[in-house]
Amino acid sequence: MRNIILFLFIAGLSTASNAENIKNGDKLHADKCTRCHDSTLYTRASKRVKTLPKLGTQVRMCKDNLGITWFDDEVDDVTGYLNKNYYHF
Repeated sequence: MRNIILFLFIAGLSTASNAENIKNGDKLHADKCTRCHDSTLYTRASKRVKTLPKLGTQVRMCKDNLGITWFDDEVDDVTGYLNKNYYHF
């Protein structure tokens, strides 16, 4: 029983943290990415990005090319936001 309670507690923390990360990804995306991209980039049929790791690579490449100073977790937040809202890997 104790293990079940611990598991549920940890799972709850993970879910809350994930939602917060997606919210942060949304904010970062709106602040930086929409200067060059609108949502049609993510919804077109000929998407170049086909996997979640490739999506992360693409986000990092855009960040580096534009000189955006995001930490790795912020890149992950934007990747998570894009995946949740557009890619669904």
